[in-house]
Amino acid sequence: MLITAEKVGATVSDVDVRQLDHDGARQLAQAWADHGVLFFHDQELTPDDHITFAERFATIDVNKFFKAVDTHPQIATVLKEADQEGNIGGAWHTDHTYDQIPARGSILLAREVPPTGGDTRFADVGAAFDALSPGLQKTLESLHAVHSNEHVFGKASDYSKRDDRLGNPDGVGSATHPVVIAHPQTGRKLLYVNMAFTLHFVGWSVEESAPLLQYLYEHVGQDQFTTQFSWNVGSIAMWDNRSTWHWALNDYPGYRRLMHRITISGDPLAAAAGASS
Repeated sequence: MLITAEKVGATVSDVDVRQLDHDGARQLAQAWADHGVLFFHDQELTPDDHITFAERFATIDVNKFFKAVDTHPQIATVLKEADQEGNIGGAWHTDHTYDQIPARGSILLAREVPPTGGDTRFADVGAAFDALSPGLQKTLESLHAVHSNEHVFGKASDYSKRDDRLGNPDGVGSATHPVVIAHPQTGRKLLYVNMAFTLHFVGWSVEESAPLLQYLYEHVGQDQFTTQFSWNVGSIAMWDNRSTWHWALNDYPGYRRLMHRITISGDPLAAAAGASS
């Protein structure tokens, strides 16, 4: 197995994930924590293989909102049909920040891809935090933020009304987390906000929070902190929700794209050392 660091994440080659032994799984787990996202190609997995691979790292966190594969409820379908205009995940975000204990990450497997387009972008929020000024870092370390999915998955949301690929509005929730967290495995400081689910800073109004949040979103999205992954059938991206953002590009009109996603359980989050708890 060869693990090659990229600008963001790392590419894993010379491996069949169906044949992982204990040491190989441990090596991948460490690389995942260190790099934030791992990329694989040419993996021929059945749904059962996909589940077995995911369970090497943690228990499966069954998604509340995506439709599941009929025969395997642990696997969510991320689908855009050829005649659909909107896709799922079509802007910078990270998943499950609205949960009290957010999911560790997801293992996304390409089942059907368009002939061109349909790439996914990833951003490194640890590198983005490191690049901020010490003064702004200190300010952010003193803050907590409120995250919610009510506006996305709730009964009154425009998205859930118009898109039958998503369901279960009763599963919505909210949580408060430090703005700067320590990665549970590595201790690295990570900027933990995102435009999909972060509403405002604790003690600040939505209006007061908006300018600083917008600055942070634009900062993280800079090219120096991002990469773009091109899919083939059998490609896998496994990303860490704490240390990365992702964005599924919607640039393949008239073609179908089907992905299978397994999400795995995470750990309680804590403020980074030196930050307010």
